[in-house]
Amino acid sequence: MRKIGLAGCNGRMGRVITQMAAARDDMKIVAGFELVPNKLADYPVYADVMEYQGEMDVLVDFSAASALDHHIAYCVERRIPILVAATGHSEEQLAALREASSKIPVFKTANLSLGVAVLDDLVRRATRLLGADFDIEVLERHHNQKLDAPSGTAMSLARSIQEELPFEAELVYDRHERRAKRPQKEIGMHAMRGGTIVGEHEVMYAGVNETISISHSAQSREVFAAGALHAVKFLADREPGMYDMRALVAAVQ
Repeated sequence: MRKIGLAGCNGRMGRVITQMAAARDDMKIVAGFELVPNKLADYPVYADVMEYQGEMDVLVDFSAASALDHHIAYCVERRIPILVAATGHSEEQLAALREASSKIPVFKTANLSLGVAVLDDLVRRATRLLGADFDIEVLERHHNQKLDAPSGTAMSLARSIQEELPFEAELVYDRHERRAKRPQKEIGMHAMRGGTIVGEHEVMYAGVNETISISHSAQSREVFAAGALHAVKFLADREPGMYDMRALVAAVQ
């Protein structure tokens, strides 16, 4: 049985993962971590990950970005794989994750949905076929409580597009003060916030007399929780290195 530590256990995603893990017999959450350690489940909750000295196979991090450095240090010291699914990290933190991956398995993703992993693959293919002749825009919609914009998933999709284009493309977040025609070598980024939208992502390819859109809509946070538990099983026995949803999807094919 896999033993999971869950950082951000009392947040939206933490509560869903707790519920789904409790229904399984191949994994168990052994400890939760929150700045205010209110106990909402049947496992102990600590304010500091360093307080937990029991066994752990994987640390799942859905906490605030500011906690990542502390979690990396803990996992490297104890040689525990870490799954980072939160967003909003700095370049320095991402560099620290890459450095840690030389010592432990690190799984970093902006979105744990298997459907979004397929979306990324389709977007890469479409960009290779259409990118030279079509304008590309990335649109995302989320609930009104989300802090970062554009979403981490939208940024990840944009990076995938940039990697497949035959030219360097600038990410453009605001055209409000621009008085110019749209150049081809840019990717428009659009973030919408409202209500309780779980998460919607769309990539639009606009050409001459035709438009193609590829999209994904999450109807429940359970899709992300299910992906997290898939990733826990995937990560537990891996060698040190950087892993993501593309590696997970490739492993299950």
